[in-house]
Amino acid sequence: MAPARGWHRPYGGRAVHVAPGVEYQATTTQVCGLYPFVAGAGAPSIGTPIGRHQLSGEVVCLDPLTWLRAGLVTNPGVFVLGQPGTGKSTLVKRLVVGAVAFGSTALILGDTKPDYTPLVAHLGGQVISVGRGMDRLNPLDAGPLADALRQMSGPQAQRLRWEVRGRRLSLLLALCTLIRESRITNFEEVVLGRAVDLLDERLLREPTVPDVLTVIEEGPEALRSAARADTDETYRERTRELMFTLDLLCTGSLAGVFDGPTTRPLDLTAPAVAVDISRIGAAGDKLLTAAMLSTWAYSFAMVDACAAMSELGLAPRRSWLGVMDELWRALRGAPGLVEYADALTRLNRAKGMASVMVTHSLSDLDALTAEEDRAKARGFADRSAITVLAGLPPRELARVREVTPLTGPEAELVASWSAPDSWQPEAKHPGRGKYLIKTGERLGIPVELSLVGEEYRLYDTDPKFDSISGRLVRNPRSGGR
Repeated sequence: MAPARGWHRPYGGRAVHVAPGVEYQATTTQVCGLYPFVAGAGAPSIGTPIGRHQLSGEVVCLDPLTWLRAGLVTNPGVFVLGQPGTGKSTLVKRLVVGAVAFGSTALILGDTKPDYTPLVAHLGGQVISVGRGMDRLNPLDAGPLADALRQMSGPQAQRLRWEVRGRRLSLLLALCTLIRESRITNFEEVVLGRAVDLLDERLLREPTVPDVLTVIEEGPEALRSAARADTDETYRERTRELMFTLDLLCTGSLAGVFDGPTTRPLDLTAPAVAVDISRIGAAGDKLLTAAMLSTWAYSFAMVDACAAMSELGLAPRRSWLGVMDELWRALRGAPGLVEYADALTRLNRAKGMASVMVTHSLSDLDALTAEEDRAKARGFADRSAITVLAGLPPRELARVREVTPLTGPEAELVASWSAPDSWQPEAKHPGRGKYLIKTGERLGIPVELSLVGEEYRLYDTDPKFDSISGRLVRNPRSGGR
């Protein structure tokens, strides 16, 4: 033991300040011989690097598909909640880049800003811009499913044929519900289903909404039988409201977007696909909702087609990361749309697809008109094994606790990120780039994300006004939403 005042020799006395040792970080394979006294990490180290643990400084990784394969979670669903300005889209973009790097295909299922389109273009992916005078999306187009069907035969082809029919009818019902702002009746659903069947028999191409309207107006015997109408007058009376609804899809506020063949099919070989619907936003929520629903259906058809072809050995098995940002804007369009979105996303695990749903608040989902829709919308968060919380106020955290268990210190930490702590101009939001990752009953992982290299440019979503010229510019160092 050293004496109280140190040893009696040069530089042997008491030191007022001791410099900390140099810290190195490496894998156990690299440093086990140098320092064998290793300890296990407190945070997952598999997946896409997100940032460093706010308490221990360890690198934290997140990837829903990788975590599912490793048994860390039971399903690959991610639900992201946070105030505007906290960097929700920045986190999701990091996940997109990681998914592409690991060989998965990223699908941006309706980019409303657009936040993700520049990133997808940078990654060499496909960008489809939907809008009037731009790319058109046929809601009845089976897309890659139709291509897969041409390569199949026997019972598998029959099952896929019924799947294509069900998807066409479901989306057509959803769009009619959106236009009418009320549910389609059982009688009208029967007529629409029979009309889709007739078009499938008659046409050698993908049917369109105007085709459905035309065949219902013609009133062939098959449709009269489905309508239980003995005379032409009875048939016209029973289908009049349905024909007006379909006509509005072709000539009303949605005209020029969903009333013709798809102009740019999805590229199955692209590392990422973004459907840019930002130009539609100015036309109103109804058109935006229709675009998001059609985008979801078309993209999920791509996933199903690849899964069907891989089962037959016609294509390699692939994994996917689907991003559904601004979720609440699509669900509030009309009663019953939540059920359609729920049916699309429920079986993602079996398809090798991870889904990332992003919204500002659970109150966004509670704003839906029907209680049945609100309950199903809350199920999106319940079914997501991974919940990521950015800055949220205490009143919102009380609602989050109904879905995800939070300890007192965890809630206090997230609440501390929720509001700026300064009135100074250019002050950074205290919650920007900070997230709490929750999975089940485990303690949350507080992580802080730092941007590197090109991310400053590609992840920027904060417009700022130049104080001199008044010109709208982008802050290259913002990195947040």
